[in-house]
Amino acid sequence: MINCLLVDDEPLALDLLEDNIRQIPFLHLSGRCKNAFEAIPLLQQEKIDLIFLDIQMPGLTGIEFIRSFPNKPMVIFVSAYKQYASEGFDLDVLDYLVKPVSFERFLKSALKALDYFNLIKKAAQIHDYIFVNADYSLVKVMLDDILYIEGLKDYIKIHLSSQTKPIVTRLNMKTIEESLPTGRFLRIHKSFIVSVEKITSIRRNRILINMNEIPVSANYKTELLSFVDKKSLLPGNH
Repeated sequence: MINCLLVDDEPLALDLLEDNIRQIPFLHLSGRCKNAFEAIPLLQQEKIDLIFLDIQMPGLTGIEFIRSFPNKPMVIFVSAYKQYASEGFDLDVLDYLVKPVSFERFLKSALKALDYFNLIKKAAQIHDYIFVNADYSLVKVMLDDILYIEGLKDYIKIHLSSQTKPIVTRLNMKTIEESLPTGRFLRIHKSFIVSVEKITSIRRNRILINMNEIPVSANYKTELLSFVDKKSLLPGNH
């Protein structure tokens, strides 16, 4: 499922885009914003895979907005102006839709996003390690070694089974979450991602990994319970 964000200052354009998204089963609407400023906190808090973004908006244009993000998700520009297309593709946007957008053209763009999304996921699942900047160098971190990841504003701590001292790197939780293969790691709190394999036990609103108690927030509890239900061997779950 591709989590989408709509950013456009025209309510009618937002309504049409939302209607198109709801007709495509692999797209999920995570939010809609009437300007780029509204989108910034949502992008920091939620896992957004794809932005449908207008260009001409008051305060901050779509192009200025994209340039401000070092680790941006997939972007599809949706604009009434054709003259920005070349500049948009210079920013590595996935596609450029000119208003009014037919559903056929929108679907073609969505399928392009799906192909790219699946390619990223496949690449992430092939590798069993990631590289992060720490101590003025690139440090290789084996995924099997990760116990859990703790977010601290603009930094994260990667807690490992092989050493007591965590690796500290300047990243946000959204970026590191998108770098990890799905199915092996689970976001359980705005400040915590855990390795599924390393979970020792689950106690109400706490997860235990070795001797470390990690809180589970209400926003992520449903996903955790869904995971537990799939893995549970209790009678009635099969």
